[in-house]
This record gives sequence, structure tokens and C-alpha cells, in this order.
Amino acid sequence: MNLSFRQLFLWLTLPLFVLDQISKWWIVLNFPEPGYGFRQIELTSWFHIIRVHNQGVAFGMGNGTTWAPIVFFFVPMIALFGIRHFWKKGIFANRPSRIAVALLLAGIFGNFTDRLFQGFQLQRYADESFWTRLSEGYVVDFISIWLPGFEKIMPDSGGWWPTFNVADSCICIAAALLFISGFFEEKKAKP
Repeated sequence: MNLSFRQLFLWLTLPLFVLDQISKWWIVLNFPEPGYGFRQIELTSWFHIIRVHNQGVAFGMGNGTTWAPIVFFFVPMIALFGIRHFWKKGIFANRPSRIAVALLLAGIFGNFTDRLFQGFQLQRYADESFWTRLSEGYVVDFISIWLPGFEKIMPDSGGWWPTFNVADSCICIAAALLFISGFFEEKKAKP
């Protein structure tokens, strides 16, 4: 059975987007803004919940720069146009690639929503202009996991993987599914 775009959007993208936003707003409402205190919940010795702001991209690249909020405001737009274009061309023909698109959309919408609205929640910019607050948008990251041996790859990490969220997880799983779906296409192409 080939899942339609509408089915995937309603059954996968939308619920994951809602889960992502609920989890992030719970963090924003229950954890102090960085620079105004610190709170950490240690669920296990290797799994913590903390509030981290990320204006950049994966692994915090671009954090604190003036260009990151502008660039990462437009990158999701380009990605959405690309996904739409390739969907119409039939590039996403197999099930793993279609599920990957649904996950990608959940991740893109989740993190883009943060960039649009979270800057308006910051105490230190409460009296600033609309554009200043929009430019201070960030992604709420809160899942912190310790990985054995990771400190050998990233010595400054102490073994802690960069903090992430539900939307980031969707994007990473989507990337793996797109990689896997490439093998399905290759197999199909062989005589």
C-alpha cells in the first residue's frame, strides 16, 4: 500500500509536530531561561533534561552569530520547496522515502516554529522591537544523552551528545530512511 501525502501528514507529521511543540513549551514554561538560572532533571545517569537555546544548526554550529538567525530562517523554506518539487516528480516513490518526507516535515515545521516564536518569549528582549525579537529566535533543545566513548571523538563534550529535541530526532531518522530508500531504488533498477 502506497501512503498518500495527506495520510502521512495526518498520521505522522502532524502528531510528531504537536509532540515536539508540547515538549518544547513544557521546557520553556518549567525551566529558567539560560542566563536566568539553571535546572536539570536527571532521569538516569546517562539521560538528562535541560533547557538549551540553539540559534544555529546541528551541534550548535552558528550559535551566537548574527548570520545564523537569518540563514536558518530561509533554509527551511528552500527545503520545503525542494521536498514539494521532488514529491511531484515522483522521487519519493517507496515507503521508506515517503515516511522520511513525513518525518522531515515534522522536524522542519517544529524547529521553524521555534525560530519564529521563541525569541518573543525571552525576558531580556521583552522591550525590544518586533524585528529584534524575531531575530533572537532559537530552537529549544532539551534531551541530553551521555554516550560511552563519545568523549574520544569530541574531547570537550565529556561524553555528552549535543542536546537535541523531538524535531531533530525526526530529521535524523528521516536522513537514515532516505539513505535506506536509496538501496530499494538501486535494487529495483538492477535487471
